Amino acid sequence: MMLASRFRTASRLHSAARAVSSLASNPNIRVFPNPQSPTTYLLSYLDTTPPNPSLAIGTTTTVPPTPRSFTANNRFLSILHDVLSRHAQDDPHLRGQAQAFASPGGFSFIKARNARGSGTGAGGASAEGGAGGAGVGGWVHLSDERNPPDFGRIAWPEDILGSVEVDGKGEIIGNFQASGTYRIVTNEGILGLSPFLTEKLVARLREEEKKL
Repeated sequence: MMLASRFRTASRLHSAARAVSSLASNPNIRVFPNPQSPTTYLLSYLDTTPPNPSLAIGTTTTVPPTPRSFTANNRFLSILHDVLSRHAQDDPHLRGQAQAFASPGGFSFIKARNARGSGTGAGGASAEGGAGGAGVGGWVHLSDERNPPDFGRIAWPEDILGSVEVDGKGEIIGNFQASGTYRIVTNEGILGLSPFLTEKLVARLREEEKKL
């Protein structure tokens, strides 16, 4: 009897492990059957089995997720925003953008704004309609990597995680400001952070997991 019980337990664990997969568009995100709702899946940066719904990105009724099938987890959003506010200014890619912004060529946010049709993000050059870069300073946006804009262009509002202020020398001088328009899932895909920020986010989620 005890041997049979152990076999059934091992079989369930093996089946659960086989059920876990990753999203093709972002291998860092795992897909789990949702134990609380058989018709949905949990999406998580953590590989813990069974997953903790409170730390999941959200749930979806289809894989890959779509804007209609996905429901965000508000606690995850809060953690994401906190991680970005603490670490976005140290992201190598964003710092590179800041340096390029202040270069002699700079970025023309007027052209970018006209091309996209609207200003987004925190205040500064883009929102005020001024031309940034070329030693003037302004704001640089942190964009989701699922749909990167062309060089010198501003991403779509739903792809802008937030912005940082940059001085005329290309140094980040302000705190990260969340955009308020960002969407975790769009028709272009799901949340895609740089390797640096992904590492910081996963580390924070693991810290939160230890508290549970």
